[in-house]
Amino acid sequence: MQNDLKKVALIGQPNVGKSSLFNRLSNRRIAIVSDVAGTTRDIRKNEIEIIDRSAILLDTGGIDDTNDEIFLNVKKQAIKTAKEADIILFMVDGKNIPDDKDKELFYELLRLGKELALVVNKIDNDKELERLWEFFEFGIGDENLFGISVSHNRGTKKLYEWIYDKLPENPETVARQEQERRLEALKEEHGEFYEDDDEDFSIGEIEDIEDEKIEDDTSINVAIIGKVNVGKSSILNALVGEQRSVVSPIAGTTIDPVDETYFYKDKKITFVDTAGLRRRGSIEGIEKFALMRTKEMLEKANVALVVIDASNELADLDEKIAGLVDEYGLGTIIVLNKWDENMDTFQKMEEEIRRRFRFLAYAPILAVSAKTGRSIDRLKDKIVEIFDNYTQRIPTSKLNKVIEEAIRRHALPSPNGARLRIYYATQFNSRPPRIALVMNKPNLLHYSYKRYLINFLREQFNFEGTPIHVVARGKNDKVGDEEYLEDK
Repeated sequence: MQNDLKKVALIGQPNVGKSSLFNRLSNRRIAIVSDVAGTTRDIRKNEIEIIDRSAILLDTGGIDDTNDEIFLNVKKQAIKTAKEADIILFMVDGKNIPDDKDKELFYELLRLGKELALVVNKIDNDKELERLWEFFEFGIGDENLFGISVSHNRGTKKLYEWIYDKLPENPETVARQEQERRLEALKEEHGEFYEDDDEDFSIGEIEDIEDEKIEDDTSINVAIIGKVNVGKSSILNALVGEQRSVVSPIAGTTIDPVDETYFYKDKKITFVDTAGLRRRGSIEGIEKFALMRTKEMLEKANVALVVIDASNELADLDEKIAGLVDEYGLGTIIVLNKWDENMDTFQKMEEEIRRRFRFLAYAPILAVSAKTGRSIDRLKDKIVEIFDNYTQRIPTSKLNKVIEEAIRRHALPSPNGARLRIYYATQFNSRPPRIALVMNKPNLLHYSYKRYLINFLREQFNFEGTPIHVVARGKNDKVGDEEYLEDK
């Protein structure tokens, strides 16, 4: 299949943002991003999907006019890759004025006769857009010149649309459009209330689905939440490997959230050690302010660590605090701290958590000891894994095959004799994953069948630690207006 796909090559001098754009288009971190010029030396390949059209994306090493043998080889590889590609994205640094080296490379690529775009990166605000005029001296048309900021996700939509128009149509989309034209013709012939009797599951269009805002998938914001004196500060110190937060047996030592950034497995992880939460009736003055700050932090978090003191019995307040995380739809890990102080009760507490935290059934439970450092490395790995699950996008074709299989195993219900039909499914957002079921009578799809589909999706894909939101909608409905089904 990959041999039939068009190839899109990223070409440019070192440190212009090629690897960052590669990660954006891939919607996951693959290339190493660094401020050190020339970090990328090899050719990296990845199959990408823009709406419903696929391509092979090639990230080449930075071309640098130097006598260094490594970079001479990089230039040779990059030009060779450009010759094999169908579409070329030539990237330049918008912070600098066009130089002769950029022009020379651009004209060399232009002579190849390929689809060529000049991508001016690091245009971070509207004022800097004025610098785009300097790049018209390359002799390129306005339709092939794009001013973007990969790091700020500005101007990328227009570039994606340009690439999309250069890729061949998806055969499944063409077939679906032909089927729709046929149905419209039958409606005109037989009346507006004609319904197709074809029972086959139909993979449908992506139009009308809201575009997902492409976000940085290399930065993780981790909220550390729990009632007072469960060891949140100790866990933070164990994770970052230093004494960052004040640790004290006095309840409520931490008032303001404390940020700490830590790099782990190519991820920039920012931990926030939140103020301990008490019952609302006992929160006064500065602690009330701390609760407000905690909620503000949760709005910005991707992953939450719900910290519970394993040496004490589970309290109602633990359950209420966990409900905050569920409310904000975060990737979640339940962390049992101090478990080594009362190991005999660990299994009992785990069972109690599963019974009382049914709304967090998707969240893994990790027992750690901030005091001894036991399982802290495992917790770091789990944070990265849960974030990847939380931000993942399931290709439309794979998603529809799974939904089709689920329907074959358990047929759609027929409430009051109404015949339900799912035309197609598509993931229209992530953080957490949000999936739309486009169907003929969305209001009649029962909660229990949605629950069945969610459980089936969990069997097929790794959604550990993340809620899944499912909406049922009609073909002409706009996603975003419906209430979603959460894992509860």
